[in-house]
Amino acid sequence: MPNTFVIQDDFLPWLGFANAGMLGAGNVFLMDYAIERVSSSPILEIGTFCGLSTNVMAYLLRRHKKNNRIYSADKWIFEGSEQIYLGSSGISHADYREFVKSSYLRNVAFFSPTNTPFTIEVVSDEFFALWGRNENASDVFGRSITLGGPISFCYIDGNHTLEFVKRDFENTDRYLEPGGFILFDDSGDGDSFGLTPLMSEISQRGDYQLVMKNPNYLFQKL
Repeated sequence: MPNTFVIQDDFLPWLGFANAGMLGAGNVFLMDYAIERVSSSPILEIGTFCGLSTNVMAYLLRRHKKNNRIYSADKWIFEGSEQIYLGSSGISHADYREFVKSSYLRNVAFFSPTNTPFTIEVVSDEFFALWGRNENASDVFGRSITLGGPISFCYIDGNHTLEFVKRDFENTDRYLEPGGFILFDDSGDGDSFGLTPLMSEISQRGDYQLVMKNPNYLFQKL
């Protein structure tokens, strides 16, 4: 397997020590590549967990002296949450959800105070419906924001099943401007989530080009 390209930065390890999350160094490199090249249109994140990737993207925007507005969508509903408890721990999924959400709020408020993302507590299908209608929405910080318009970059990291990721791609494609980027988490060749067919399908389209695999896929819209 080829070596993963990474970026060298003094702040990112400190962020990773304090902010829980599952974010590979390869994704950070791809985010940095895209953010350095995006227009001034907003960027979007589908799925936030405790805010690690959110804070990384906000930091990379500052690193490249950009002030793109960040939007994100998450309802903090996790796989296996149909069970009442986390195994035999006695901790309920409901309490775990609230803990993770409160961690997100605290993490982004601390690490990204100058560009705190507008995070809407909905699943991605609902978010895109609101976005397409230019709805006014309230975010998890109690701020009111009007949604809609072009997007310059989207990080897709929500429900990882092929069905949902394909729908997230199709919805993103409606608003992604030419020259914009899409990064798919857990999309590397042979990854257990099984996104390879979708990556092949997008690669063969005439309106997208594969920028890089590291090992996940970063595409640019033509």
